[in-house]
Amino acid sequence: MVEKKVPSAADGPSDAVDMAMLRLLRVEGRLGVTELARRVQLSQPAVSARLQRLERSGVITGYSASIDRRRLGLAIHAVARLRTTQAQVAPALELFAVLPEVVRIYRLTGEDCFLLDLHAVDAERLEAVVDSIARIGPVTTSLVLREYPAGAVHV
Repeated sequence: MVEKKVPSAADGPSDAVDMAMLRLLRVEGRLGVTELARRVQLSQPAVSARLQRLERSGVITGYSASIDRRRLGLAIHAVARLRTTQAQVAPALELFAVLPEVVRIYRLTGEDCFLLDLHAVDAERLEAVVDSIARIGPVTTSLVLREYPAGAVHV
């Protein structure tokens, strides 16, 4: 007799239903448990148990709101790459922490050390932010023309 492995909380998503739930929540984070259960064709208690397992295992790390930064007056969206030395990594992170225009930080391999997602009220403020980051090392900045959603097919 072959024993079937029962997925544990540490295993993360255990099947296609878990993955479908994650895709739905990625697109609609405020989706209620009852509606989520209806869409994946399971009972509400079954979906609640699955959600709790995914939360406990760390697959779901939280819930957040998507914000239209342009409606907040942040009309300029740019990405910046920073090249620096290992000795400047900690000072760079400290600087990023006090710049509200830095909304996402990626530590990279290769020539560039960081990729930054920046949002500023105008070109003058973006220039000031880039100039302050450039004290750490060479910066390459690109304006974002348009942002496209990754799509519901990816989790």
